[in-house]
Amino acid sequence: MTPFTRNFAAALIALSLLGAAAYGAFAAAPARHYVCVPCGLPCDATVFDKPGTCPQCGMALVEQGSPESIAAPDTRKKVGILVFNGVEIIDYSGPYEVFGAANYDVFTVAATPDPVTTAMGLTVVPRYTFATAPQPDVLVVPGGGVRGAQRDPATLKYVADATAKTEHTMSVCNGSFILASAGVLDGLTATSTYGNVATLKAEFPKIKVVGNQRYVDNGKVITTAGLSAGIDGALHVVAVMQGDTAAREVALQEEYDWHPDAGYVRPSLADRLLPHIDLDKTVEAVGKWDIVSNAGGADRWRLVVKGGTRLSSSEVLTNLTRAFESEAKWTHVESSATDPASWKFNDFDGHDWKGTLTVKPVQGAARQYTVTLAIERAS
Repeated sequence: MTPFTRNFAAALIALSLLGAAAYGAFAAAPARHYVCVPCGLPCDATVFDKPGTCPQCGMALVEQGSPESIAAPDTRKKVGILVFNGVEIIDYSGPYEVFGAANYDVFTVAATPDPVTTAMGLTVVPRYTFATAPQPDVLVVPGGGVRGAQRDPATLKYVADATAKTEHTMSVCNGSFILASAGVLDGLTATSTYGNVATLKAEFPKIKVVGNQRYVDNGKVITTAGLSAGIDGALHVVAVMQGDTAAREVALQEEYDWHPDAGYVRPSLADRLLPHIDLDKTVEAVGKWDIVSNAGGADRWRLVVKGGTRLSSSEVLTNLTRAFESEAKWTHVESSATDPASWKFNDFDGHDWKGTLTVKPVQGAARQYTVTLAIERAS
């Protein structure tokens, strides 16, 4: 073997050994994987082979197994929100937004894991069932189409059992009927949505029902008026648990004009006392009757509607008078032929009210009438 051949062979052997060493080092290095910083979304379980940002939540990707990739124990307060078929969207989503913005651990819970259809057709998949849900620190019971939930033994048991261990339980709107049916409101003061205040009082005589508060705080159990009042109730709970400053910060973050001491109280408005009468059937309507005006305040209300019927104006007045007496239980007050029809009645607090009704033909339109119903609290 010539010197050249020996040197060339030695170089090949050296390169082979170097390559083998490099390969061995490469093969021994573990593959690096990346995950997003824990954000509580399903993408927390997704593993990536390159650094960058999570395409789902936008969080930075960190090396799997690093301290940044491991979620710290969740010590946040837990808020359970009951959902059921027919639940009103804002009743549960308003408080959900408030408590979520306050950094609580918020979850939905239902009788079964099946999707829930809301009052307006939105589909919601509950996170937990009654059997799997953690004990909430705060339980929210929204309203909507509550009759099914109100009569479901499993729902009532969950509400009663969970409330026994909560710091606060809060109903929204006619979710108060669920709390009442579960026995949670016995002996307490409560409110509901404007059209259900009197019904709540009639169906549950053990409850002191009020209609002049946006929310009612009994210490542990809170009830709110309808719909957006649930946002005020949730902010109140945050204020109780974390202080007024924290609640106001949440309200600012949500761009919500929060006035806890002087808020809008829908159930206090006088239109809650207007009788629920099928106008189309009562006056034998022809075509659609339209609302011309519908306004007032806590001590008075005026409703004006216009439409057509085959009846004469006197017949319209007679039919409505009978309906007011039979359906609304108003007392007719005798008046002259030229005066408006008059009534007197009481609200559920025993206050005296009076009402007047006029029926006037629409100029130049046969069998078209304007009907005006005005009520006011008697002095």
